[in-house]
Amino acid sequence: MRSNHEVFRRHAGNPILTAADWSTPVNAVFNPAAALVDGETVVVARVEDRRGISHLGVARSADGLSGWSIDPEPLLAPARGIESEQWGFEDPRAVWVAELGRWLITCTAYGPSGPAVYLTSTTDFRTVERIGIICQPEDKNAALLSERVDGQWVLFHRPMTSYGGARGEIVLSRSDDMTNWGAPEQVLQPRQGAWWDSLRIGIGPPPLRTDAGWLVIYHGVKETVAGTIYRVGLALTALDDPARVLHRAPNWVLGPSAPYEREGDIPNTVFPCGLVHDPQSGEVRLYYGAADTTICVATARLDALLAAVRSD
Repeated sequence: MRSNHEVFRRHAGNPILTAADWSTPVNAVFNPAAALVDGETVVVARVEDRRGISHLGVARSADGLSGWSIDPEPLLAPARGIESEQWGFEDPRAVWVAELGRWLITCTAYGPSGPAVYLTSTTDFRTVERIGIICQPEDKNAALLSERVDGQWVLFHRPMTSYGGARGEIVLSRSDDMTNWGAPEQVLQPRQGAWWDSLRIGIGPPPLRTDAGWLVIYHGVKETVAGTIYRVGLALTALDDPARVLHRAPNWVLGPSAPYEREGDIPNTVFPCGLVHDPQSGEVRLYYGAADTTICVATARLDALLAAVRSD
């Protein structure tokens, strides 16, 4: 299924994962990271229990579309006595970092002080090394680049109370050690007026390195009299300076139109967090939360996405 003029094609079997797939009662599974590990697709889902607290759980599939097996234990759950994570972990993004030989997972740790950017690492998505909070509250929607740029690590994120973030912008920060991060640099701002991404924006999956630049997939939000609408957009930034925007597509490339995207805990929402790219076929699989209730996937060719982002 594909809406007119949208670049992504929805998988006919959507939603691919729902709360019913978990062995214990949960409210919703959504906003997933995604990774390809030894030929198997791994999805790291935000799992919201019936208290309203979220943890991160793992599902695995041979084809990334069906036949999912759910790991019985959470990958990352709030630890007793840790105030900064007592209300849960949310919205993971995962990226393979060849220099470290590990996957790095950024997510939101939520506590009384507000949301903060949290970092963990893993080799197999069965256990994680807890690195901890790398951006203090209030900050969220964070994704790392897969490699250093000019010797520094780069983190896309959205600080809500410091420079730039109060407008719901995407910024980036740079670090030598992934612990101490420089001042936020503006990357993308919400567009003014009636645009589909005029209220706020946030990074989706970790940007994908291409010969043309870093392909940035992001969510954009518009406020309407009936509530918010979350859609998916594209931008391209320079390989040697990811803060420099080369192109930004004027149109969204995926918006809520299917019933499972329009009806749920947060209606009219598609929220991308995971991406798997097959260099041989050129296919990109985008994993997203639908209506903050289920997990879905949509596919596109990388060359079609690059053509779309250059249509500005």
